Amino acid sequence: MKSTTRNIFFAFGLIAVIVMLFTFKVSFAQLWADICHAGYWLFAIFGLWIFLYIMNACTWRIIIKGSGDCPIPFWKILKLTITGFALNYATPAGLMGGEPYKIMELKPYIGAQRATSSVLLFAMMHIFAHFWFWTSSIVVYIVLALFGLLPLGACMIAVLLFMLCFCGGGIYLFIRGYKNGMVVKLIRFLGHIPGLKKWARSFAESHKDDLQKIDRQISELQSQNQRSFYASFVLEYVGRVLQSLEIYFMLLLFDVGTGGGLSFIYAFLILSFTSLFANLLFFLPLQLGGREGGFAMSVAQMGMTADIGMFISIICRVRELFWTAVGLLLMKVGNGRVKS
Repeated sequence: MKSTTRNIFFAFGLIAVIVMLFTFKVSFAQLWADICHAGYWLFAIFGLWIFLYIMNACTWRIIIKGSGDCPIPFWKILKLTITGFALNYATPAGLMGGEPYKIMELKPYIGAQRATSSVLLFAMMHIFAHFWFWTSSIVVYIVLALFGLLPLGACMIAVLLFMLCFCGGGIYLFIRGYKNGMVVKLIRFLGHIPGLKKWARSFAESHKDDLQKIDRQISELQSQNQRSFYASFVLEYVGRVLQSLEIYFMLLLFDVGTGGGLSFIYAFLILSFTSLFANLLFFLPLQLGGREGGFAMSVAQMGMTADIGMFISIICRVRELFWTAVGLLLMKVGNGRVKS
């Protein structure tokens, strides 16, 4: 990637983070008090994400190797993974930042088609695992409710039914996408949107062969490389479950659920409901407001106080800012073409 293009991505991400800082409606006194309350657990939370990003990088590497050799070193895959997520956190609609950046950085190693298909497959697997993660939380919540540990009123039943329909529809669409590819259909869909019709139809016509090859590579992962498909899925799903440790660490500070397995289950449910709510507001940079609202509603449903929800949302926001800053800084190092 040219340094000018990379600097544009860097500047865009930096501006988004600055905007987020100025719209972070928490006083410095409260922020500092919550950071002090977190104490050494804050380092555990920051450190947890190193392992989560490594798992993401392993998923991406498995997907790349599923279509041929992988000449890019693992450390660079990890670097691009962290930077890609940083750009996704900082940009509206998420994928508008990180995925194009990763494609352009990966293209010199494996070519434009494989770079595009591998990045799209990783994004698809990441979202696909989320749908299964949210579906799992529905089952877990119902089990706890049957044991009388969580409420199950009419309103919550409606929420769970909505989640089930939403996740079921998402899983079905992704299974169809894995079998038949989805890039060509996506471009065709864009051709029906006012303002994008002319561009989408021209792009589809001029890149018809390339788009079909990318769709073929997407479908081949599930049909011909099932080992790679299931290995990448397991890594992504387990990563989502392990992410619950972030909230679990914070619940320990408030002695929620006696600090045992129940605390982790509560953390699992809070993360699931909050991430679903925040992703429904995907158009907001850094999911401003959506994440905080999701935490507030989730902890309230678990019978916890609003102070716990506010604390969790602030510490998660601090972690996001930290790793977004790290990801943006990584854009400035290790950019030479290297051999594996």
